[in-house]
Order: sequence, then C-alpha cells, then structure tokens
Amino acid sequence: MKIRQFFAGVLLAGSASIAVADLDPWTDYDISETVSNVTTVKVDSNMIDKYLEGLSKTWVTGNKVAMELGQIEGYSIYVSELPDSGSFNVVLITDFKDASSLQPSKDNYDAFMKKWSDENQAITDEIVPTYPDIRTITGEYLMREITLK
Repeated sequence: MKIRQFFAGVLLAGSASIAVADLDPWTDYDISETVSNVTTVKVDSNMIDKYLEGLSKTWVTGNKVAMELGQIEGYSIYVSELPDSGSFNVVLITDFKDASSLQPSKDNYDAFMKKWSDENQAITDEIVPTYPDIRTITGEYLMREITLK
C-alpha cells in the first residue's frame, strides 16, 4: 500500500511541476532572429573521414561562397565521438541571419552561380552521387536559439 502511495505522490508531483511552467516569450526568454538549418546524418562509422573529405569539396565550398556573398551567417560540422551509437553521428548546421534569408531569390541565385565555378560544379557532380553509399540523412530541422532570462 505504501509503495502505491509513494508512486502516486511522485506522479502528482511530476504533473504539478509541468502545469506551473508558463513562460512568456520576450518576457521570460528571448527568441533569436537567426535561423539555423540543422541536418542530422548517419554515416557509416568507417566512412566518416571520406564523407568529411567530400563535404570539404562540396558543402563547405558552397557555404564559403554563400558567406562571401552575405547569404549565410556561418556553418558548422559536428561529429560524434561515439559514431556507432544513436540515429546520427554527423550534424551539419547552416546559420541564416533571419527567416527572410531562406526565401528564394533570383538575385541571390544568380550571384551564387556567378561565383560558383564550373570546376566546383564538376567536383560536386562527381562526389555527391557517392553520398548515398556511405550515409543516410536522418533529419532536417529549422531551429532558433532560445535565451532564458
């Protein structure tokens, strides 16, 4: 009987603490204008270096061009220290100034393609088709940083 009372008390305490959490945006926390595109990838653990090599010639090169043009704020690559655990082991992040930066723009496209070379396109055309043999994209998210006050 006492065990049931104990578990009932734990359940009530847990649900009561959930009901109290009423935070208001911009009062209790700030929401960044920056939007990050986060892609989670499961790469075969023995192929992570090969994938990174390919990214350095494709994804990173494209992001450098976009940064030079002011189309993105930055980019990051994270690799798990435990590559065989979990549903992903590589995270790719691209940071945009705000949500309007995600809108299609012919001017941005034309500027990017002018700076992006035929050589870069040839390298991309060669490498990208090999990615499905070594990795699976497990998720893609648009995220904003929350700063609690």
